[in-house]
Amino acid sequence: MSEVPRPPEVQLKSLRDRPFELLAELEHRGRAVSATADQQASTGREWVGVALRMAGDLYLVAREETREVLGVPASTTRVPGAKAWIRGLANVRGQLLPIVDLRQFLGSGVTPITRNTRVVVVNHREIPAGLLVDEVLGFRRFAEGEFTGDAPPTVARCERYLAGAFRRAHEQWPVLNLRAILESPAFAEAAA
Repeated sequence: MSEVPRPPEVQLKSLRDRPFELLAELEHRGRAVSATADQQASTGREWVGVALRMAGDLYLVAREETREVLGVPASTTRVPGAKAWIRGLANVRGQLLPIVDLRQFLGSGVTPITRNTRVVVVNHREIPAGLLVDEVLGFRRFAEGEFTGDAPPTVARCERYLAGAFRRAHEQWPVLNLRAILESPAFAEAAA
């Protein structure tokens, strides 16, 4: 079966009374969008991260390093003998999740709990952790060409955990390496 040539831009309104042609046009458009997305994914030209705010600065974390984003749990159980940056354990859908104040861990003060405060659950096979941050701003997409290995100085003093930055116009988005944070010796020493 050969494809029927079609005009360059068909108005969907004009196909209102012809359901078969309307479905064919919708399928054609869907395949075109899907092919473009597949092509971009296969060439690896796009990087997707979760944007967050901490101590007044903007950061990115790789989408692959993030399992989910939660509101601040209603209750946490304090862990006796733990450092102050461990806020406690929360029951999240029947699983215990350590809640860590990321700002306090980095030595930049305590994260204030507001209506925007969120917990970023790290996607790590062996170390469960929910990192308390000031705000999560959603996904951000960048072209690979916007990446630089140089990370700008930050208020939160987390340079040792940065994996470069993305730059767009006048904005700089440092990339936090969550795996490096969780696997650091300082994070393993949670006992006070």
